[in-house]
Amino acid sequence: MNKAAIIEWIEQHKQTFTAMAQDIWDHPQIAYEEQYASERQRTALKEGGFRITHPVGDIDTAFIAEYGQGKPVIGILGEFDALPGLSQKNSPVKEEIVKNGPGHGCGHNLLGTAGVEAVMAVKEMMDRGEVEGTIRYYGCPAEEVLSGKTYMAKAGVFDDLDSALTWHPMTSNAVMYKRMQSMVSIKFYFTGKPAHAAASPEAGRSALDSVELMNIGANYLREHVPDGTRIHYTITDGGRAPNIVPETASVWYFLRARSKEEVEEILLRLKNIAKGAALMNETDVESEILAFAYDTLPNDPLNELMYKNMQESNPLTYTDEEEAFAQQLAQSLPTSGKTMEELLPTAVTFAPYQADASIPGSTDVGDVSWVVPTGMVSTACAPVGTALHSWQATASFGTQLGYKGMHLAASTMALSAYDLLLNKDNILEQAKETFDHLRGGKVYEPGI
Repeated sequence: MNKAAIIEWIEQHKQTFTAMAQDIWDHPQIAYEEQYASERQRTALKEGGFRITHPVGDIDTAFIAEYGQGKPVIGILGEFDALPGLSQKNSPVKEEIVKNGPGHGCGHNLLGTAGVEAVMAVKEMMDRGEVEGTIRYYGCPAEEVLSGKTYMAKAGVFDDLDSALTWHPMTSNAVMYKRMQSMVSIKFYFTGKPAHAAASPEAGRSALDSVELMNIGANYLREHVPDGTRIHYTITDGGRAPNIVPETASVWYFLRARSKEEVEEILLRLKNIAKGAALMNETDVESEILAFAYDTLPNDPLNELMYKNMQESNPLTYTDEEEAFAQQLAQSLPTSGKTMEELLPTAVTFAPYQADASIPGSTDVGDVSWVVPTGMVSTACAPVGTALHSWQATASFGTQLGYKGMHLAASTMALSAYDLLLNKDNILEQAKETFDHLRGGKVYEPGI
């Protein structure tokens, strides 16, 4: 085995992929609109000799890049959508580039690029005759609205994988040993009767009143749900003018819990609250599910493999300039005053899967993890204390702090994919056994 050659290849090609990540950071586009990033990655992979399938699952920005042939088939998941309203310069102080514009506050400019970097490093080993099988990169859109991979899974594109690998930019180097939560995204649309709010209010039936009654009911529901449950909402239509009784109104909810079954139970109760609000106010209500992501199934054999390969990769080191950036950015964070070792950790941590623990966040990677054994890690791409979906995160993910973490992730995934293609120590069989145990006989069915 020549895993040192993978590390060296990544070291020699860092600038190429730093430029790709920076280019995508410079051209942020939100969910299902990621034309720039999708084309940028497709072009690079096609020029690199990969076979491209595009579009995928009727999504114009989704694609698959494949190299090699036969078994095993190893997939690496990538994402590239940005978030609305998080435009920010790569500066340690708050400075928008475009007012209210999008920005990569979740680091998907890094996430997808590391996947491209990893599969191209593995391809190099295939070309040298070091390893056989098939390596795939999945260009997955719309993770931020938790539905891109669900549509791709619905199209069956993950079904023949032997395993999948992914990562996420964070503030530490670690395996994702806790479940991320299942989440449903649902909109409720109320319809009432318009009327003059002053001259004839009795003739109107306010759809907005129904929305507000529903939200009150949902807020009382919070007391009677499992620990760790999250209920978020925003009113997306509240009427046109104060002197018109609103004929239409809508509210958008996210429900999160440890498992899809728990979310389904809470969703049923929320739908009953919506019906009750409509009944109280003599309005009508309809609902639309926009996304329904599964909880993730952490796979210990794959996570242990990725942990070992992260340790074997070149460690993170920082220049004086990068440390100064982190210290200045920390002035806007709760971690202000911490030492540099505390702000920019370089150690790699591991813990085994904890069945009762979950992370209060969600990802459509959960759908993939219910189809195929999936390993996932994080790397330090921003100072400790930086919250995802913040301007500080956008700033960090457009600097060398983010790019260095990205290369560590690429190395980790490439080395792990190499081991999986060789199936050393029957790692694929171990991962499949764990996968079957965690699923407990349940079969994946897309939530949308």
